[in-house]
Amino acid sequence: MLYYLFKYLHATFQWPGTGLFKYISFRAAMATLSSFTIIFLLGQAFISYLSSKQVIESNRSLGFNESEKKVSTPTMGGILIILATVLPTLLFSKLHNIYIILLLITTIWMGLVGFLDDYIKVFKKQKRGLNGWIKLLGQMVLGFIVSMTLYLNKHVVIRELSIPAHAITTEPVDTVSSLYKDTKSTKTTIPFLKGNELDYAQITGLLLGNSAYTWMVYMAIVAFIIAAVSNGSNLTDGLDGLTASTSVIVGTTLAILAYLSGHIIFAKYLNIMYIPNLGELTIFCCAFVGSCMGFLWYNAYPAQIFMGDTGSLSIGAVIAVVAICIRKELLIPVLCGIFLIENLSVILQTTYFKFTKKRYGIGKRIFKMAPLHHHYQKLGWHESKIVTRFLIISILLAIATLVTLKVR
Repeated sequence: MLYYLFKYLHATFQWPGTGLFKYISFRAAMATLSSFTIIFLLGQAFISYLSSKQVIESNRSLGFNESEKKVSTPTMGGILIILATVLPTLLFSKLHNIYIILLLITTIWMGLVGFLDDYIKVFKKQKRGLNGWIKLLGQMVLGFIVSMTLYLNKHVVIRELSIPAHAITTEPVDTVSSLYKDTKSTKTTIPFLKGNELDYAQITGLLLGNSAYTWMVYMAIVAFIIAAVSNGSNLTDGLDGLTASTSVIVGTTLAILAYLSGHIIFAKYLNIMYIPNLGELTIFCCAFVGSCMGFLWYNAYPAQIFMGDTGSLSIGAVIAVVAICIRKELLIPVLCGIFLIENLSVILQTTYFKFTKKRYGIGKRIFKMAPLHHHYQKLGWHESKIVTRFLIISILLAIATLVTLKVR
């Protein structure tokens, strides 16, 4: 909203400073500061309000001394994260941008799914919360919305050479832009490989013999990614500050990738896919990072508030959809390695337990407890040490992700 206001003021009155709003970097910085400030100022009052309404965590007792202290801590703090992400995005971004619209829908939709889950746990006193199949259905619906929007919307394109690169000579051309064209494409990026692009349409044609089914394959892939990352974020949210701090690192990395992929000069220099209109997504990513940092202020050990599924499910969905929009979804296993290993630890633990119980009559475990962070708690590690070491790993994974821009 402020973007349109200051654009009008600059065009009409040429007021000093109003021209800054045309720069994505300035608006992204303002979005970060604004989102952090919103949570910083509202956080304590919100915590007090949740406590007065008995919106408290009652299922954190896991047999650890530290977990016993977490009972009665306010939950559903994800409402703050969503509010602090959405408001700065509305203020500083171009609201007609299809990527911004898609991420706002993602944030609110998965926030509502998580809210229902938390509501059932807190007010209905049902420990399991929302039925798992209903939760999965919500993720599948979001996957359908995201995939079909990206697949069909005319503004979702990539810009590539209209002639083979080897055919370009030093002969003068009318305009540099004449060498390029905007095309609808289902291409994505394969990390660490030269010529690192994969086209879902070509893969569909090879596997099914008809690329007309590409939309179905693409929809299934997008839905799977959203569900996997969203659930991974949810499983990671078991220690004070773990999901919030990890999300700051992941969100910052995605903001960098979105900015580079949406900037024609940087994209050309790095020889990566240039995606018109994508740069605006940097503002949303920065608002997301600022909100996670603001929430971490109150969620760091010892936590004054938990985000609940309202926050963890929406955070995972946002990360997944941003990665899909910038066509770096195949980098998720690297960038979101913490979420991945938490997911895998639960899957391995459950599968191995059921297998050994069926075969030997007694269920055996790979880890002392799953998800993985609880395994280290069982080993006697302090909660802060686990979070710090997971954060260090997350930073290293983020560096590895950015390295893929040049290492192929």
